Amino acid sequence: MPAEKKPRMLLHCCCAPCTTYVLEKLLPDYNISLLFYNPNIEPHIEYEKRKNELKRLIQEESFYSNVKLLECEYDNTVFSNAVLSLRNEPEGAARCSVCFEMRLNETAKRAKMGEYDIFTSTLSVSPHKNAKLLNELGSKLAKKHGVDYLNTDFKKQNGYLRSIELSNKYNLYRQEYCGCQ
Repeated sequence: MPAEKKPRMLLHCCCAPCTTYVLEKLLPDYNISLLFYNPNIEPHIEYEKRKNELKRLIQEESFYSNVKLLECEYDNTVFSNAVLSLRNEPEGAARCSVCFEMRLNETAKRAKMGEYDIFTSTLSVSPHKNAKLLNELGSKLAKKHGVDYLNTDFKKQNGYLRSIELSNKYNLYRQEYCGCQ
């Protein structure tokens, strides 16, 4: 399919390692711009490290040369205020739902404003993330903002393992936690 005929996708990215496989999977079918919106990442230095690693990936690897990166300002207070009563919840519990919805909502809003055809997120590549919940939230926000959402579970078909292989190939920094502490 010629590049100009492919639908435009806004892909929310949590980090470079998760993005590798997702781009490998989606680039044949979409013109993709990445959105790095992650107010959940603490501390600020960790946020910068992940953002810079994502930039390095798309700048240095020719496979990703047509991918654009949209960066957001770091504002951890947005996340902190949203999950204030949930700070003691374990990963995978109620705090994650709030975090997912916050990030997908921002992606849907920007997809609509930027006249993208569709949006999705790299989050489902992680074995620690609930793809069913992500897809429910994404579909709800797609209706709210009037833009399509791609239901995904990128960990299927060994997506997570492939992301590890690609991370090693590109010598990417792999963080030890999702974002919030």
